Amino acid sequence: MTIPSRLRALVAMLCAVAALSIGMAPAAASDPLDYVVHTEHVQVGPYPVTVGFTVWPLRAMQSLDFTFEPDGGIAGKSGTITAIAPDGREDADRLSRHPRNREVWGLDVESLPSSGTWTLRFTIDGPQGKGTGDLAVDVLKQPGPPLALSWLVGLTPLALTLVFSAVVWIRTGPRKTSRRSTRPPPAATMMDP
Repeated sequence: MTIPSRLRALVAMLCAVAALSIGMAPAAASDPLDYVVHTEHVQVGPYPVTVGFTVWPLRAMQSLDFTFEPDGGIAGKSGTITAIAPDGREDADRLSRHPRNREVWGLDVESLPSSGTWTLRFTIDGPQGKGTGDLAVDVLKQPGPPLALSWLVGLTPLALTLVFSAVVWIRTGPRKTSRRSTRPPPAATMMDP
């Protein structure tokens, strides 16, 4: 096999891999309902709603997806969700379609910032009228080390780099540029004839 034919074979193989990768990308983007690991049911007025979680049990500061699917689908319905923190703070948001599954409402890559019992309050307005319902969920403490320790470990390389740069700067001093003489050239003398 000569070098040009090897090169052609390599280019053909790379093109085939690229084509397969592009062709497989839609299949790799999975439906969020495929990996919902836990569901809860809440009655929101006349509407039974299934709430799906992609992580269970819930932990503070841990990203997950929420899906909200009323019986009969979301067509002709609108609503809001209010997340009520254990300390009473409220954060209301309009129920919107999940970005990867347009047939249900949902929140994509959300996290609850503190541990304790959170209340998810749903308000749905639809053909059977308006309804409100609450779902209480327990959120455990944040996984892993404390947040301050995580930041300390993460910023240590930056601090060491800054110290190293400062030591190098002090030892070598600032760059010195060559200075040109600012003296004027000697004056031309005139010779008398």
